[in-house]
Amino acid sequence: MEKKMGQRLARIPRVLCLHGFRTSGKIFEKQTKVWPEFVREKMDLVFIDAPFPAEGGLEELGAEELFDPPLYEWFQANKDFSEYRNFNECIAFVEDCMTRIGPFDGLMGFSQGAFLSAALPGMQAEGVALTNVPKIKFVMLIAGAKFGGSNMSSPKLAQNAFSSPIECLSLHFLGEKDFALTTGIELLDSFVDPIVINHPQGHVVPKLDEKGSVTMIKFIEKVQEIL
Repeated sequence: MEKKMGQRLARIPRVLCLHGFRTSGKIFEKQTKVWPEFVREKMDLVFIDAPFPAEGGLEELGAEELFDPPLYEWFQANKDFSEYRNFNECIAFVEDCMTRIGPFDGLMGFSQGAFLSAALPGMQAEGVALTNVPKIKFVMLIAGAKFGGSNMSSPKLAQNAFSSPIECLSLHFLGEKDFALTTGIELLDSFVDPIVINHPQGHVVPKLDEKGSVTMIKFIEKVQEIL
């Protein structure tokens, strides 16, 4: 049957995926395998490695999992997040990846990768990052946080990332046992109409229960509407 005039096929959104601190794109891809198959069928998830080799292990973070090398990190910060290193270089690297292997419709990040994914739409709107790539239409933030929140300072380049409400679609995963739960809740206030998946797990890419799966499907449908 011919489709009615004006009706179009839903396009599969392309998503640049930014892994957690001292892991890798391969590890992040493996972590998302706990999700139902429909996520990979309805979204083109592209996983990359951060630009800097890991400078240490994960033991000091109290991480639930330890991973096999090679491991990477997006940038470096001291323990109280008052000083940052290599942040500008990280942003330039992400933009270069988006230029070379893009275009991308949205970002998905876990932990440190979610820090970046949360800040980049505001930085792009301000004109200090991602100036040569299409506008970010949505973000998916797993165990994320807000630069400048919870007594955390911001890298200079990101100091105004959350100065205005971020209007792109956003999906937030909040873990009941996550040590970053408070910062994840705080991040919600920076987005217009955030969509939330709550789960009982810790600082992980969570399995999706029936309610979480329904929320994920609805979010993907919203994404497809704006492509």
